[in-house]
Amino acid sequence: MSGLDSTPGGLPVIDMASLFDASRTTERAQVAREIELACRDSGFFYVTGHGVTDAQFERLERESRRFFALSRAAKEAIAMSRGGVAWRGWFPLGGELTSGRPDRKEGLYLGTELGSEHPRVKAGWPLHGANLWPSEVPELRPAVLEYMAACTRAAHALMEGIALSLGLEAGYFRQHYTADPTVLFRVFHYPAEPATSEERWGVGEHTDYGLLTLLAQDEHGGLQVKTPRGWAEAPPIPGTLVCNVGDMLDRMTVGWYRSTPHRVKNVSGKSRLSFPLFFDPDFVAEVQPLPCASNVDVDADRSRRWDGASVHAYRGTYGDYLLGKVSKVFPELGRRVL
Repeated sequence: MSGLDSTPGGLPVIDMASLFDASRTTERAQVAREIELACRDSGFFYVTGHGVTDAQFERLERESRRFFALSRAAKEAIAMSRGGVAWRGWFPLGGELTSGRPDRKEGLYLGTELGSEHPRVKAGWPLHGANLWPSEVPELRPAVLEYMAACTRAAHALMEGIALSLGLEAGYFRQHYTADPTVLFRVFHYPAEPATSEERWGVGEHTDYGLLTLLAQDEHGGLQVKTPRGWAEAPPIPGTLVCNVGDMLDRMTVGWYRSTPHRVKNVSGKSRLSFPLFFDPDFVAEVQPLPCASNVDVDADRSRRWDGASVHAYRGTYGDYLLGKVSKVFPELGRRVL
């Protein structure tokens, strides 16, 4: 059995280890059922058995703290404005907007490492290219790339579980959407906030854009999820990753699985780090409803979203959808490079 448990906020904890072994048919079917229940309820769940080691996470956290402790001048040497259309690099506190409001965080944008000879890079595709690394912390690069590789492996396995949960062949998503996935990774630093009555959101209410997000958190909480029962805390649990459905999986399942609004507020009194990896469709994929999906009420979907936009009304490639979203998060950068 997979060992299903739940957090105080009601988010389930699922052991996904069997998803790495196709011979464990019974266990995989049970995990798929647990994933279905989680995705139908809040669209959020925790996983254990994901294959990312404690040592990999601890190394990533240590080197990330070293990076954010650098001077502003050192961080500006790899600012996002220097990353061009690849959209990689550092942004300062308040430099990212969610729903038009500055977030109370700084961060480092990263992604699949592509050299200058890669066909998509040579063609000047947005969001494709090399990462920017701080020369003062050379250890950050191997820590990030090793962690990303382990987390991406877990994401592929989880998508097999999601496929099974929808009555599809295990390899459905890899065959149709993720043979060459769009993998984006962020390292976010939320500074300690003074006690105040002012609403200071590290990240305002939003949904994620792609298929699946896998999040590692340090020991300081702050993530909140809008469940059917109201806003719930999603506290850090050692050894787990938090997973949530993105807009594209919502679109594919025509709302059977929901991309759920969530937000972050650092109330720990200490600086907080988080590490979301976004596992998304191929940049050129046109995301369509799954064969098992039925129709969806687009107007009803718009009415439940804080921004009044329905992913089910979208037509085009995932890349175009993603660019439309990130250019609102970084409007000035968007005007300059897109």
